[in-house]
Amino acid sequence: MSTLKANPDTSYAGISAPAAIELSGLRKVFGHVEAVRGVDLRVEPGEVVAFLGPNGAGKTTTIDMVLGLTEPTAGRVAVYGMEPRDAVRRGLVSAVMQNGGLLKDLTVAETIAYTSHLFPGSRPVEEVMARAGIEALAGRLVGKCSGGEQQRLRFAMALLPDPDLLILDEPTQGMDVEGRRSFWASIRQDAEAGRTIVFATHYLEEADAYADRVVLVRKGEIVADGTSAEVKALASGKTVRATLSRIDEAALQSLPGVERVELRGERLVVHCADSDAVARYLLNETDARDLEITALGLEEAFVALTGDERPPPGGAPFEGVAR
Repeated sequence: MSTLKANPDTSYAGISAPAAIELSGLRKVFGHVEAVRGVDLRVEPGEVVAFLGPNGAGKTTTIDMVLGLTEPTAGRVAVYGMEPRDAVRRGLVSAVMQNGGLLKDLTVAETIAYTSHLFPGSRPVEEVMARAGIEALAGRLVGKCSGGEQQRLRFAMALLPDPDLLILDEPTQGMDVEGRRSFWASIRQDAEAGRTIVFATHYLEEADAYADRVVLVRKGEIVADGTSAEVKALASGKTVRATLSRIDEAALQSLPGVERVELRGERLVVHCADSDAVARYLLNETDARDLEITALGLEEAFVALTGDERPPPGGAPFEGVAR
C-alpha cells in the first residue's frame, strides 16, 4: 500500500493532531423518532473501531452524519478537525457501504477508472484492484458480479483517494469465508500503515478478531466502549455446557443465578451468574459429563447489553462512553 498522505491539519511542536472523528452531543431526530441521542465519541488516528448494534440502533444514521450525508439535529461532528464534507472533498475519507452506487452495465475496470477521475491524485486503477483482489474480474459486467464481488469493487473504489479514514458498513456482506479472510487481511495491512478504520458489521466474530476497540450502541446511545475483552466483562455471567441423558429442568431453573437453560438433544447449555452452583448440581445430581464453563463471548455480551429486556448499564466504564 502507498504511504498515507499527511493530514493537512496535523500539528507540530508538541501540539497533538485532531481526532479522526469527534462527535459531541450528537443528536438526530426524524419526526417523532430520536435516532441518535446525545452521542459523545472520539476516534483517534490509526484506531480500528467496530461500531456495533442491533437494527435500528442508530449506527447507519451516525455514519451518515460522519460522512456529511445528513445534518445533525443538534451537536457537532468533526473529521480531522473539519466539517465532514470538507474532509470528504479533500479525499481524507472514503466509505464502503452495503449497497447502491454501482452502474451494472459497466465492467469492473470501467467502474474504477470512471470513479478515479473524481479524485485528484487518485491511486492507479491496477493498484486498487490488486489491493481488493479483483484483478480477475476486470472485464466482467458489474451486474454479473455476486454480492461479495460487488463489495470488493466498492472497497477498491474507496481506496482510490488513498484516504486517512475508511468507514465500512457491513463490508463483507455476501462474501464467502475465504473472501472475508482475504478482505480483513487487506484491512489489517491498512491499519498497520496508520489508516483509521471504523466498521459496522453483523459478523461479531469479525469485531472480536480485528477491532482494537468495540463501541456498542442501543436505541441511539452508546452502552459500552472498550476493548473486546472489556465489553465482554461488562456482561457478567458464565455459560455452563454439559452432556447428559436426563435433567430436571425445573430444579435447574430454580438454582440461584440461572438466567436461561437450553436443551439441544443430550447437550445442555446454561447461562448463569453462579457457574459453581450449576456445576455442583450437575456433577452431584445428574449423570453430566464433559462439563465446561466459559465466560460470555462477544455475541452473548452483545445480546445482554443491547437487548430490549435489559436497560443500558449506568455510568461510563471506559473512556469514550457517553451516548
